[in-house]
Amino acid sequence: MTRDVVHARRTTPFKEVVRLLDHHRISGLPVVDADDKVLGVLSGSDLVRNQAHRDGPAPPPSVTAGDVMSSPAITVHPEQTVPDAARLMERRGVERLPVVDEADRLIGIATRRDLLRVFLRADDDIRRQVTEEIVVTAMGLPSDAVRVAVRDGVVTLDGRVGARSQVPELVHAVWRLDGVVGVVNGLGFRIDDRESPTPSHRTGSP
Repeated sequence: MTRDVVHARRTTPFKEVVRLLDHHRISGLPVVDADDKVLGVLSGSDLVRNQAHRDGPAPPPSVTAGDVMSSPAITVHPEQTVPDAARLMERRGVERLPVVDEADRLIGIATRRDLLRVFLRADDDIRRQVTEEIVVTAMGLPSDAVRVAVRDGVVTLDGRVGARSQVPELVHAVWRLDGVVGVVNGLGFRIDDRESPTPSHRTGSP
């Protein structure tokens, strides 16, 4: 996310909002109150739409950011993953997500460009995170139990884990990491803990 956020107040005049967008070369910004709590989001499209509908009975005395913003704002918290933020953007059809703290105060903003930037992560960084945070810490496996190779963001997993149920768990955890483009699963397992137990049959008379 971007921490230095250009924002407006509810009372910011229409023309000042246009200046902010033009000066900072951005297409939208959040609107906040006096406590920096996000009230809504305003885009260039909102401004154009406002000016396109000028056929009312009387012109308004003034237009402010609060008059044209989209509200309530769709926001995310800093601990949410990039894939989750991307899915939210796609589902709600928005270009930017204000990032808020536990009190809904603005602390940053995530744009589509910010989300794409994570795919510039170095392959070595991804490989190190997979081994240290997932294989060893999350799964509790020896570091050499799974061989991890990363090329252009595609992670290849090879080796053997303890139980069959650990395979999809590990693959899914890797797939959710920032910067991962795809996962090639070559993992084996020692114990098939998903097999149904074979029912026992008694012989002889009761």
